[in-house]
Amino acid sequence: MPTALIAEDEPLLAAGLQAELARLWPELQIAAVEGDGASAVTRALQLQPAVCFFDIRMPGMSGLEAAQALAEDWPEGPAFPLLVFVTAYDQYALKAFEAQAVDYLVKPVDGPRLAACIERLKRRLADRGPGDPALDRTLAQLRALLGTAPAGAATPKLEVIQASVGNLVHMVPIDEVLYFEAADKYLRVITTEREHLIRLSLRELMPQLDAQKFWQVHRSLVVRASAIATALRDESGKVHLTLRGRPERLTASRLYAHLFKGM
Repeated sequence: MPTALIAEDEPLLAAGLQAELARLWPELQIAAVEGDGASAVTRALQLQPAVCFFDIRMPGMSGLEAAQALAEDWPEGPAFPLLVFVTAYDQYALKAFEAQAVDYLVKPVDGPRLAACIERLKRRLADRGPGDPALDRTLAQLRALLGTAPAGAATPKLEVIQASVGNLVHMVPIDEVLYFEAADKYLRVITTEREHLIRLSLRELMPQLDAQKFWQVHRSLVVRASAIATALRDESGKVHLTLRGRPERLTASRLYAHLFKGM
């Protein structure tokens, strides 16, 4: 019996989707309903459902970010869930999903559209077998969706990071930064000699960085490309990085492993 998880922050919409699924796909067991992205990822990793319905706009972690986190942390062995994104009408989002052949539903979800989605999900579940490429396909789709934000005004690139400690402000040249790592409500700013903390999210930081110089290698990690000394891929598809001037090893997730290919 297939199982599903619903991530939706509006209880009435979550209940409506659950009721429609029960009517149109009675064999489907709803294993959990979560109201935010982080909880949805935690429960999905525990329950390993066959299908996840992710609302795009949720508090904290969006549906796309939840899918990214799930793909990065998914264990070896179990088949990766089929993903269905639920979104309010947004022409840009719909074009992006259509281009990547991702299943999506538009709020309010109507019966015929959900029925068509269910038929596609049933076919894909029936076609699964050993060595199913669902995770690789999903990773490629997520890379494209995460990298196709609508164009806006150009954001000035950072030249200096201003990291404050009490009344003292450290002026850290951007070219001295080896990597940024998200840590609770802060970002760790790591140079060869020391570590600083700044109150900024990776989501806010990324548009201010030169994408040719700084590579996101994990949802919580951005590394200066020229600081990477070696990259070693393991059997799970993750890539382990060593840096120039630092002893620690960093890990690039499967989602970003494609960045490290020999020339």
